[in-house]
Amino acid sequence: MDHARIIALTDQIWDETIVPTLCDYVRIPNKSPNFDPDWEKHGYMDEAAELLAEWCRQQPIAGMSVEIVRLEGRTPVLFIEVAGQNDDTVLLYGHLDKQPEFDGWSDGLSPWEPVIRDGKLYGRGGADDGYAVFGSLTAIRALQDQGIPHARCVILIEGCEESGSFDLPHYIDHLEDRIGTPSLVVCLDAECGNYDQLWCTTSLRGNLVGTLKASVLTEGVHSGGASGIVPSSFRVMRLLLDRIEDPATGSSPLAELTGEIPSARHEQAVAAAAVLGEGVHRRFPWAGNTRPVATDPVELLLNNTWRPTLSVTGADGLPASGSAGNTLRPWTALKLSFRLPPTVDPEAAASAVKRTLETDPPLGAEVEFEVDSAMGGWNAPPVAPWLADSMQRASQAFFGKPALYMGTGGSIPFMGMLGEKFPGVQFLVTGVLGPNSNAHGPNEFLHIAKGKRVTACVAQVLADHFEREKVAVAA
Repeated sequence: MDHARIIALTDQIWDETIVPTLCDYVRIPNKSPNFDPDWEKHGYMDEAAELLAEWCRQQPIAGMSVEIVRLEGRTPVLFIEVAGQNDDTVLLYGHLDKQPEFDGWSDGLSPWEPVIRDGKLYGRGGADDGYAVFGSLTAIRALQDQGIPHARCVILIEGCEESGSFDLPHYIDHLEDRIGTPSLVVCLDAECGNYDQLWCTTSLRGNLVGTLKASVLTEGVHSGGASGIVPSSFRVMRLLLDRIEDPATGSSPLAELTGEIPSARHEQAVAAAAVLGEGVHRRFPWAGNTRPVATDPVELLLNNTWRPTLSVTGADGLPASGSAGNTLRPWTALKLSFRLPPTVDPEAAASAVKRTLETDPPLGAEVEFEVDSAMGGWNAPPVAPWLADSMQRASQAFFGKPALYMGTGGSIPFMGMLGEKFPGVQFLVTGVLGPNSNAHGPNEFLHIAKGKRVTACVAQVLADHFEREKVAVAA
């Protein structure tokens, strides 16, 4: 493989066609179904799928077919097949749906209007995960440009990932025969510790989301007349939250939410922390003198990848401050999001949380916890020697630094599905979501140079996958 030629071609394709098309993609507000229940009526998801499909069809790639697959009532899937030089299959995965706008975007930036500054493309969805199909197909094109053989490749881009991928199992069943049995899965929807090397994701946390509601009255009453007699629903809520989270440490007392950390994952966290140092926490936009929950970067990484955490992501029953009168409110509802260790059973976790919150409610208040979704995490199988060597070779060739391994605090439901469906399959899970890239929040950006180099790394891995038996013998 001529690495300089790979770099030159991927840079050219990114600059001339990928970045401009990603700018058009950013402009489409194709929010995931959980955030736009009328997505089908609005048509944005179809618009995004058509935009990506049209770019794919224009690529000079031999043996390629491009199709938008639609099942009634479900978000579309972009399905691409590229013939290979053997009977093996590589499955490359990404998604085209987006998180909602969120607020707090800096002056001159917005979720739906692309802006390029300092080598970064700002806007919703470019990094999470619009670039995936471009990177996957360009990696294949780069190999064909040099006559380097590759296995049959299937690229699957779903439209429901940000909502938990509830449409995806139906497509996996529908496309089962066409997908085949992959020996390698490449996912470009993960985080990276920095922009200087290839990062390989080894685990993903599960996610439990639900709504907790505490009611103390059937209607609001004068706070002067009722306070001291009627408990505040917010006070009840505070007592309930203390049952599932230690307010001082953030840890959970529920055994069903905790799991053992494998020694290999601990060692990988130590290695990652040695490289990242204070970058583990400095990458976030801290307010004032707020500090991280621990000083040891290893503990911070393990907290983020192998320990349960609770975030309150929404609230109802609370009027805006400017509209808040002297009224004791009848109820408070909070949206709770638990990140679960990769090996925790999500159904057992959901049952434990519901039981803990609803049993013997404080002061006899009316309490209900409604589970919205419960998704398991993913712990990668042992990395085959050929893949470990290939990832190191790719990172050294295109970044000049070794590849590193790390867990990820977020969730990608598809990885768990594939791990169950194809036991023994190898995974390359990587991405461009590095420091300050802020997926799901304001000022999300795609680091363009990182995207180019990740694309080149995928080309290397695809080439080595084809030659893996020879690589194993040589090693």
